[in-house]
Amino acid sequence: MNLRAGLVRGVLAIGLPLLLAPAVAVGAAGALGTAPDEPLHVRIEIHHSRFIPATFSVPLGRPVAIELHNDDPIDHEWIVGDEATHLRHATGTEPHHGLRATEVSIDALGTVTTTVTFTTPGTFRYVCHLPGHEAYGMVGTVTVTP
Repeated sequence: MNLRAGLVRGVLAIGLPLLLAPAVAVGAAGALGTAPDEPLHVRIEIHHSRFIPATFSVPLGRPVAIELHNDDPIDHEWIVGDEATHLRHATGTEPHHGLRATEVSIDALGTVTTTVTFTTPGTFRYVCHLPGHEAYGMVGTVTVTP
């Protein structure tokens, strides 16, 4: 396990309140665990600089283990949050992520898993803010339901 993966896993248990409210889609994108404290699981594929699925939903307050698999030969990132979060990252001031469960860097052909507990209901975007990636369409939405 590399240092970044260790840091990401260390942050996984931290439920980030406020801005970040992604959700796990039951069905194609993920499956519900049986116990209320068991994480839901969602796998997001990155292929040709696109997130698949581009939308999913999860219930409020439930831990969600999000596996991000990068099929591309280039690095990407997965940033989820409110518009203030995306404005902060649009300038590309942080070249690498891994200390926050809602801000993850994924190496070329790599896989990273992050666990987030969304504490605010609503619809939130996830975006790759690396130069040109958002404009190319590397965006998605997660809906957190009460």
